[in-house]
Amino acid sequence: MKTIKTLSLAVVAAISFASCSDNDDDTPEIVNEEEVITTMTVTLTPTDDSETITLQSRDLDGDGSDAPVITVSGNLVTGTTYNGAIVLLNETESPAEDITEEVAEESDEHQFFYTISSGLDATTEYTSFDEDGNPLGTTFTLTTGAASSGAITFTLRHEPTKPNDGIESAGGETDILVSFDVSVE
Repeated sequence: MKTIKTLSLAVVAAISFASCSDNDDDTPEIVNEEEVITTMTVTLTPTDDSETITLQSRDLDGDGSDAPVITVSGNLVTGTTYNGAIVLLNETESPAEDITEEVAEESDEHQFFYTISSGLDATTEYTSFDEDGNPLGTTFTLTTGAASSGAITFTLRHEPTKPNDGIESAGGETDILVSFDVSVE
């Protein structure tokens, strides 16, 4: 019985000592969690008198079972340059959180990539960059050529290798990837 009391006191003392220690290992590590992105809106504003085109993907249940709703407001015009701007939102919060601001603040850790399908006569060029002069891509230009149709895919990569030769060599993790079917008329 005396042994059990002694052993019990030793365990209680050890627990008390461990819980009172000033150990820095008890500090939780801060993790940079991925942001929830429910909505991507790409606004294409022409440099001439053409109509502004809006491409949008909304997936309000995130990774849930509902498919995203993808809309394209109209057709692109041949031989036209558009100033593009991308806005990312988390609409699970009220008011919606603008994720684009965080992407811009962490520009050295992000990059948008634009992939044009082989059937679409269009080119893109970056107009926003990080502090080292590497592409960020929240703004860009899109220039159309001849009448055609195909897809434009927008991919946001987190922690890509910068500089890179395109999405194939960038690495990193995909934060969002959306394809829009468009026509140039």
